[in-house]
Amino acid sequence: MSSGARSAPHNAVYDLDRYQVVPRRYVGRITASAVILVLLALMINAFAHGNIEWSFVRQFFTAQAILEGVMNTLIMSVLAMALGILIGVITAIMYMSPNPVLHYIAVGYAWIFRGTPLILQLLLWFNLALVFPVISIPGLFSVQTVDVMTPFFAALLGLSINQGAYTSEVVRAGLLSVDTGQYEAAKAIGMPRLQALKRIILPQAMRVILPPIGNEFISMIKTTSLASMIQYSELLYNTQNIYYANARVMELLFVAGIWYLMVVTVLSFGQSRLERYFSRGHSRRQ
Repeated sequence: MSSGARSAPHNAVYDLDRYQVVPRRYVGRITASAVILVLLALMINAFAHGNIEWSFVRQFFTAQAILEGVMNTLIMSVLAMALGILIGVITAIMYMSPNPVLHYIAVGYAWIFRGTPLILQLLLWFNLALVFPVISIPGLFSVQTVDVMTPFFAALLGLSINQGAYTSEVVRAGLLSVDTGQYEAAKAIGMPRLQALKRIILPQAMRVILPPIGNEFISMIKTTSLASMIQYSELLYNTQNIYYANARVMELLFVAGIWYLMVVTVLSFGQSRLERYFSRGHSRRQ
């Protein structure tokens, strides 16, 4: 009886050879892929043979107004993102401060600018002269607000301050990702809080902070298009000015879309290189 019990598993091993291994058929996956490819081919064919003059797309792709719009978009994106990061870092430090005044100011700032639409903020900045006709400091200077709140300056304020509210949450998450032992070690050697943040905490937090910041910058390239509402001459605004004159709406929108895709593709490549640089020592090749 005992020998028979021991031989059963042995026989079961040989029984496995009688079965044929059949690869699993992913019917749903294959069907979905086929349907998507067919729809994509139909869409490409529709646009290729639709009422679109592709010669106008080629003609205006390198038009001076379009190139100026691309340059203004890049300039605004870089400046607004740089100011947004600066504001975000300061706000994140204030949020984590033991001082309740600084903490609640940071909370209120994030609540207001994350809770209202960006386009509303841009319109408020651009029309600030309706509330404050004159900006002045007694004894120092006095200027007309309408002269200060140009489309460029209003767009820069609106985009950077709004971006700072979102960046502050990203930076705060990065700071919280650093082990508390790093804070305690810096405190143990008598390092002031700000110095510890600058030399120890922030460099370690960059690995967590950089990917979402890169995504925010890429998003900023597209978000600048909202500044067309306040007449800032970025890519979309200049594109609209052209198709208002020649009525080639779709052709010019394709031009703008291709330029946005090109810029975003280049920035995405740069972002991946930066992420690999800051993640050195934290990833291993398998």
